[in-house]
Amino acid sequence: MGDETPESMIPYDEIVQEALRDVVGRVLGEVERTGGLPGDHHFYITFNTRMPGVAIPKHLSERFPEEMTIVIQHRFWDLKVEEDSFSVGLSFSGVPASLRVPFDAVTDFVDPAVDFRLTFQANVSEPVNEEHEEAENDTPLVEADDGSNVVSVDFTRKK
Repeated sequence: MGDETPESMIPYDEIVQEALRDVVGRVLGEVERTGGLPGDHHFYITFNTRMPGVAIPKHLSERFPEEMTIVIQHRFWDLKVEEDSFSVGLSFSGVPASLRVPFDAVTDFVDPAVDFRLTFQANVSEPVNEEHEEAENDTPLVEADDGSNVVSVDFTRKK
């Protein structure tokens, strides 16, 4: 037998990605239900700004044409979580903005307070991750030291 792994007829990668995106929805839903973040928890959420269903102000889409990172920590309002998306109000350079982000657009979810990270594949042709400016709506990201709670899912599909 060869070393080649047979192609699965079951879309495991899609099933796992969907289940992990549900984690993001459940966590944000809990914050919505309780009206705030417990303890030192806060979230950095990176998403593809070109995905269908993403709704952000024009000045932000011009500034972040591919990818954007937002911070849910001190200054956010109107967090609403739906089955397939979330919306939130944030301030960028003192200007309030409402954003709607489908969970399929999320590429990274980080809670630095507990060194937790989920990394996702984009569900459309994935652009190469380019360096982008830090989120303006809160403090800089604190990287996990040992990666003990980092979950990264990166499946490649045979064609």
